[in-house]
Amino acid sequence: MTLLLSGIVGIAQTDSIIMSNKDVMVGEIKSLDKGVLFVKTDYSENDFNVKWSEIKEVYSSTRFLITLRDGRRINGNLTTKADGSIVLLDEDGISIETVMDDIVHLIGLKSEFWSRVNANVDLGFSFTKANHLKQGTMSVGAGYLGDTWSTDLFFNLFRSIQDSIEATIRNEAGINYKYYLQHDWYLMLDGNYLSNTEQALAARYTGKAGAGKFLVHSNQSYWGVGGGLSINIEDFTNATNSRSSAEAYLGSELNMFDTGDLSLLSDIYVYPSLTESGRVRSDFK
Repeated sequence: MTLLLSGIVGIAQTDSIIMSNKDVMVGEIKSLDKGVLFVKTDYSENDFNVKWSEIKEVYSSTRFLITLRDGRRINGNLTTKADGSIVLLDEDGISIETVMDDIVHLIGLKSEFWSRVNANVDLGFSFTKANHLKQGTMSVGAGYLGDTWSTDLFFNLFRSIQDSIEATIRNEAGINYKYYLQHDWYLMLDGNYLSNTEQALAARYTGKAGAGKFLVHSNQSYWGVGGGLSINIEDFTNATNSRSSAEAYLGSELNMFDTGDLSLLSDIYVYPSLTESGRVRSDFK
């Protein structure tokens, strides 16, 4: 079976996958994210979603950006040996041997730019007749993934209008940059803008610089912690002067995406002020 599949890969320049139940899938591996492998085939208009834990062998000549459980990032291809281990061959011709469960993320690199770009747009609207409640939401995001760094930007808009109640308007935008180090450490720069009528907040500008580490990084979940320094500038609709302060910050994010029937994404940040005695902000989602 291994020799046959190796021949298929070499001739057709496609990727081959053998499942734990011996089923074989031939197509194009697009990406692996949160424990799910996305595969494009000629016999379906939609990509197949396959749980990574249900795959026994993979054979591919495609170039991927591969992330391992220990934080290493490799630009190369992968194939399965007869003993079930995975061999990664990087762009310099250096081979690295690992196991299936240690591969936590990969993305196919057809081109140096567009294969690394991601984008999303979400729109929503709801109407409740009883109290004429109208709510609208919009979320726009885009990002780029480099070999050793990534950047993401987003814009979120929320509008809520109801009889006899002042309208609620919330706008949020931000940009984030991460530079990845060895052993799942990373450096981070982050800029954020927020306005919210519920808080009488005309504008809040926050800039952060710090470092973090993934304590857990697997195909079932990840958990990261980080900390650093922050600059906060605020303008309120009921005040004439702006308010600014220097802060420290400590944060944590937990994403459990394959723990039985449970799916959880949560993060919390705490900002103790360095220039205003006794002031502590927090942000929990």
